[in-house]
Formats: sequence, C-alpha cells, structure tokens
Amino acid sequence: MTNPIDELYTVRDYLRYVSTTFSASPLYFGHGTDNVWDEAVQLVMRTLNLPLENNTLFLDARLILAERELILRRMQRRIEERVPMAYLLGEAWFMGMPFHVDERVLVPRSPIGELIERGLQPWLGEAPVQRVLDLCTGSGCIGIGAATVFDEAEVDLADISTDALDVAASNIEFHGLQDRVRTVKTDVFDGVEGRYDVILSNPPYVDAADLASMPAEYRHEPELGLAAGSDGLDIAHRIIAHAADHLNPGGLLIVEVGNSWVAFEQAYPDLPFTWLEFENGGDGVFLIYGDELRQWQSNS
Repeated sequence: MTNPIDELYTVRDYLRYVSTTFSASPLYFGHGTDNVWDEAVQLVMRTLNLPLENNTLFLDARLILAERELILRRMQRRIEERVPMAYLLGEAWFMGMPFHVDERVLVPRSPIGELIERGLQPWLGEAPVQRVLDLCTGSGCIGIGAATVFDEAEVDLADISTDALDVAASNIEFHGLQDRVRTVKTDVFDGVEGRYDVILSNPPYVDAADLASMPAEYRHEPELGLAAGSDGLDIAHRIIAHAADHLNPGGLLIVEVGNSWVAFEQAYPDLPFTWLEFENGGDGVFLIYGDELRQWQSNS
C-alpha cells in the first residue's frame, strides 16, 4: 500500500487528505468545531503554526518531512484514540484568543465568552467592574477573557483542582496579566474571600446519565470538570446557596448549567432567573443579580 507521506507535499494536499480521512471516521465534533472541514483546517494549520483565517497564501507551500509526519501522526491519534483536537495541539481558542490546554482541564467552549465580548450588556448597565470571579475556572479562559474586556478589573481564577490552576497560571503568564489576574484554590466558595461585581461560572454540570453516554472524545477530559451528581446540579446548588455572600450590591451572577437547566428550573421555581440566548449557539446559561438572590433568601 502506498504511504500517503510519499504522495502528499503541500498544505492543500494535507487539508484535502485529512478532511477526506476524517469524513470516513466515526469522530464526534464538540470541542470547538462542528464539522469535518473546520477540524481538518485546525489540525493542519495549527500543526504548522499557520493562521486559521486569511491563510490562502500558504496553500501551495511544500512541507518538510517532519511536518508531514506530525500532521499524519496527529490525524491518526484523533481517529484511533478519539483525542480532542485541542489536546493534540496543546491549544484552544476562546474569544479569539489562544489558550494553553491539556488533559488537566476541559477544552474551552462556553457560550459565556459571547456575553463577555459584549461587555455583559445590557445587563451590566453603567455599573463599574472592579473585581471579577471566575469560579471553577479550569484553563482560566473565562476569567482571562473578562480581564481583557474589563481592563481595569482584578480577576480571580478559582478552582479545586491544583492541576487546573497550574494550567490557568500558565495562561495568565501567556497573556501577560500577572498584575491583575491570580489563581485561588477553593472548593466552590470555601476559599474565596471578599465580594465581587461579577461572578462567572462554568461549573461541572453533567448528570449521571449523560456522563455514561458521552462520546469517546469526552473521556479524555477530567471527570472532575464534568460530573455533578445524578441530576448535574451538585455544584450549582452550592453556588446558589452562597453567591449572594460574595456579590456587591448590583453584582451579577452568570452560571452555565447546560443540559441540566430543566432540573435547575424545577429546583428553583421562585428565583427570577434570566435564561440567556446566544447568536453563536449554546444554551443553559442563566443570569441573576445578587440583590435578587438576597431577596429570595430572605423570603425563604
């Protein structure tokens, strides 16, 4: 059988070959892309450290042997081991920015990024943002994204996982934000001090049934960042119970609960949540003001 490495030489060759091979493979796309072509572009271009957009200039560039071997090796791992592309590349993109990722953290994909890019408007209004908490931070992408939008705010990246905090710290340094962004080791709010103007959280929210039936790609992600009990709400319940104690007057709480949103609504029928909509896809994210949480708690 002919070895493809002996017949494929250019970027264009490898884009076509990887795309065709992925099309014939039982892959699941849920970690930043949703189709074969985008996955192939990401693999080929980022393996070569080329841009994902405006890259037609490079299509007929010939690759050296080491580059061709690396592309094919990563392609085979993606197919045979079902490793998410971000782990193969060691990077993921969020809010248009690259982040270091590996199997110590979830692959960034939260729709909360779209809210941050809009400056949390119209819900934030004219309220100043001086302190932000990214709770269950993982790679730190949400909090670091917030730090780039609210460029005078101090941001805490909080997580129970020391491994995740190590990755987050590498991303703080990568984006040059050491003066305003720090990591905090905490079990939900147990190690968090003070109050914030905004609390953002993409906590574990996968229920037991969904966890058992997830595609193979998700098995590479840390279960600590996914599993949240039988109904997926173990961490969300703790956030609701204590978030008001850590929010300034007028402060915002934004939490992603994904597919567990129905169970969440049923658990809190009297809370005035706003369920947010996204232009770029995604659901299961709610917003509530700290003042509303405090009022609800006083009436309960």
